[in-house]
Amino acid sequence: MALTSPEARIWWKEPLHKFEIIWVLIAFVWGLVMFFTMVWWHITGEQNLSNEAYRVNPDDYASRVEAWAAENKVREEGDTGIPVVRATAGGDVYMLARLWEWWPILELQKGQTYRLHLSSLDWLHGFSLQPTNINIQVHPDYEMVITITPDEAGEFGVVCNEYCGIGHHQMVGKIYVVEE
Repeated sequence: MALTSPEARIWWKEPLHKFEIIWVLIAFVWGLVMFFTMVWWHITGEQNLSNEAYRVNPDDYASRVEAWAAENKVREEGDTGIPVVRATAGGDVYMLARLWEWWPILELQKGQTYRLHLSSLDWLHGFSLQPTNINIQVHPDYEMVITITPDEAGEFGVVCNEYCGIGHHQMVGKIYVVEE
């Protein structure tokens, strides 16, 4: 323990004290434990989404989502009349991000697997499904496709977690999961 300069100015030639060796070994072993924990968790933790990404024209994507929503709409919600769209079990579902909304509201069935297509029409947005731990960056000109299987019923919030401008704090959407 040195509060002052070492007596010998060539300190790197001094022998290590046994406590220094112990702490270096503890730090090294802890580093190995953390490294292999990350590898193990990557393999067994089921934290990696099965996703795909495709180049897409934002106008074409918007047309596809609007046609799909019109075909599968079951009701409207809120003052703005945002459509609530019931997806076919096991099928494709679509959601788009634009300043400052997630559109449309989805209604999924518990226990069914869906391919969720996401894209942005304008800026980079973040898709964060609350309270689950699904976070995806949604880029314009790219269509992200993730496979999801809701395992509990309820109302889930979709929050933008990438700053997208002055209305960012109001950019929320919904996904309903129903039991049938």
